[in-house]
Amino acid sequence: MKISLLIGILFCSTILACEKENNDRFIFFLHNRFLEEHELNELHPEFGRTEYNEIIAEFENSGFKVISEKRNGNVNAREYAIGIVTQIDSLIKNGTEPRKITVVGTSKGGYIAQYVSTLTNNPDLNFVFIASFRNNDIQTIPEVNYCGNILTIYEKSDQFGVSALERKKTSTCEIKHFKEIELNTGMGHGFLFKPLKEWIEPTIKWANGNYNVE
Repeated sequence: MKISLLIGILFCSTILACEKENNDRFIFFLHNRFLEEHELNELHPEFGRTEYNEIIAEFENSGFKVISEKRNGNVNAREYAIGIVTQIDSLIKNGTEPRKITVVGTSKGGYIAQYVSTLTNNPDLNFVFIASFRNNDIQTIPEVNYCGNILTIYEKSDQFGVSALERKKTSTCEIKHFKEIELNTGMGHGFLFKPLKEWIEPTIKWANGNYNVE
C-alpha cells in the first residue's frame, strides 16, 4: 500500500508544519480494474503490466503528494469512493484548499473518481477521468453527477473512447472548467497501463490549475 496520507497530513504537530503542508498539491490516484484483481507484476494478456509505481513516480517527480493504494478484490466503486471523500474532507478541514486537490482515475478508477466528484459536490476540486465513460452510462449509472473542474481523457481506439459531454449536460453542479482530450495512440485500452506523456502531461497541468490544456 502506498499512502502518503494520514500521518503528518491530517495531524500536523505545529502551526508551521500545517502551513507548510497546506502549500502542497495532492493527487489521489485510482488505478484500473485489472490491477485490482491481479498482482503488481502480473501481465495483462493484451496490454502487459500495469505500470502503477511508474505512474505514481511521474506525479511525485512533478512535485505532488500522491495518495494511492493498490485495491484488492472487486471493490464496489461507490463504497470505495466514500473512503476517498473522507480523506479529502480531512485535508480540507486541515487547511488544504480544494483547488490543490486532484482526483485522477483510470478505467474503473475513473468511475470511482466520478463517484467522488458526485459525493463531494465541491466545484473547486479537480478531477481527471481517464478512459471511463461509455454512452450507456447515462442510463446504467444515472446517479453520477459531475462536480468540480473536470478533465476527461479518452483514446479513439478504445471501447471507452467516447466524449462525456452528455454526462456534463445531465449534471446539475456548477462546472467552472471542463475539457476533453481525445488521444490517437492506437493502443486501445492499453494506453492507460503506462505513464504515457499523452495523458500524464495534461493531467499534471490540470492538477496544477492550468485549465488550458491541449
